[in-house]
Amino acid sequence: MTALDRIVETDAVRRLRERDPSLFAEGLDARIPIVQRLGWTDLAAKAPGRLPLLDNLSAAIAAEGVTDVLLLGMGGSSLAPLVISRIIGGAEDRPRLHVLDTTSPIQVRDTLAGLNPAASFVLVASKSGTTIEPLSLYAIVRAWLEAAGMTRAEAGRRCAVITDQGTPLEKLRQRDLMRTTLSAPVTVGGRYSALSMFGLAPSAMIGVHLPSLIGRAQAMEDACTAPAPENPGALLAAWIADAWEAGRDKLTLVFSAPLEPLGLWIEQLVAESLGKDGRGVVPVIEYGLPGTAALGADRAIVVTRFTADEGSAGWSRDTALAHPVIELTVTDVYDIAAEFVRWEHAIALAGPLLGVNPFDEPSVTEAKQATNGILDGGAAEVPKAQADLGGTWTTFAGGLAAPDIAPADRASAVRHTLAALAETDYLVVLAYLPEDERVLAPLRDAASQVATATGRPVTLELGPRYLHSTGQLHKGGPNTGVFILVTARDRVDLEIPGQRFTLGALHRAQAEGDLVTLGRHSRRVLRLDLPSSDPAEVTALAADLVAACSEEP
Repeated sequence: MTALDRIVETDAVRRLRERDPSLFAEGLDARIPIVQRLGWTDLAAKAPGRLPLLDNLSAAIAAEGVTDVLLLGMGGSSLAPLVISRIIGGAEDRPRLHVLDTTSPIQVRDTLAGLNPAASFVLVASKSGTTIEPLSLYAIVRAWLEAAGMTRAEAGRRCAVITDQGTPLEKLRQRDLMRTTLSAPVTVGGRYSALSMFGLAPSAMIGVHLPSLIGRAQAMEDACTAPAPENPGALLAAWIADAWEAGRDKLTLVFSAPLEPLGLWIEQLVAESLGKDGRGVVPVIEYGLPGTAALGADRAIVVTRFTADEGSAGWSRDTALAHPVIELTVTDVYDIAAEFVRWEHAIALAGPLLGVNPFDEPSVTEAKQATNGILDGGAAEVPKAQADLGGTWTTFAGGLAAPDIAPADRASAVRHTLAALAETDYLVVLAYLPEDERVLAPLRDAASQVATATGRPVTLELGPRYLHSTGQLHKGGPNTGVFILVTARDRVDLEIPGQRFTLGALHRAQAEGDLVTLGRHSRRVLRLDLPSSDPAEVTALAADLVAACSEEP
């Protein structure tokens, strides 16, 4: 029986539309009440009712001379607006959006240095209202506003929060005299919240034409109520599940170049929803059109392209001769809202097909607890470095045993790690580095070259962003990942007002907390702790990753 037959047999489309929790709870470990996570299915239909509030707030801050909106959030609270701003962009006469979803002191310092406090507006976004990253960033940014000469009330007027009703963040807003709360539905989980206030409010502030965005989403929302054989979400869910059953669990995401940022949002939705209980679909974002040497027999490929992109269309036709390929075509950038809806329905329906609960994220919580433990003095749990390779402290951890002969250099350590890759494995580079193209571009290029040389999927994940995304899959999914965790001993640091730890300590604790958690799950991990995140250091590391693919040590 095909996956589409199973969707029809279980009447899954109707049950999802009617928010029937038994669709997801039957035979699954319902760690949370499912009914509390099904409020996203009609967000597009309800979105027009939120426009007057957003229009008024956006016009008000523009009239006050705001030129930059600074969004502090993580995962589902930040990825949709990040993607919308990178693909659609804002209006020329409206503020620019800057997303801080990091704890890198260098990136935070550099971002604030490029902004004028008097012309900035701050959005603090967290569904739970307890997320450590945006709360820590808010403390730093609030001090930055007041250091510029603003009174407590003036600084408060330059801040707003997006959160569920009654959260600690909402109470903090009241205490700190912040301007307003933009409430999100409590029945919508973070990664399904693109069309709630989490996605709409930042987009409105930078001048995205929300009626166009919402209109495309509404059309897809209607289409996803159709019978399964005509339903875009059900068809994608069935295709993913059939590919997974056939051993093609590396969901490869290929885009027309301007649409590539959409991969970050899809990656989180897929990995965090389906990667648990020892199962999972591994999203692999491709930047550019990959060569055939990099595509193994475990790949299933989704091409999202503009209808006029003949280059991607031709690549799809050629690749479909050897691999399953599905094409999703869009007419213009506003169609990404339709893709939000299609993918949300598809992944929700895919959960029961794979036998997992698509609405919880137990391993994300586990990593958070490990981070807090380290901040509370539990650093003794962190595996110790076994070698100093030219200033890079090197650790083999979890299920990756150290080589019998100590590696002579960094390339040898990486070569030993690559040797652990089995035929159905994938390699992940976890980079706790600033989001700076001078730093990340060499690693991205190296990842592509390693994928071609090994024939295995290679993903590059930025920490701590991935902890709220693919981190769930890494620990909760199948043990098919091999990990290279890259950290740096940078001297730059920032105090977090009211906290006992600095931002740099938090950044490092998040990396080491993930190292501990990966080890508990017997994941194969190589940690490379660089002297700094200077672009020259990272470029040299990228060269070593490529050199490690050579046959000779």
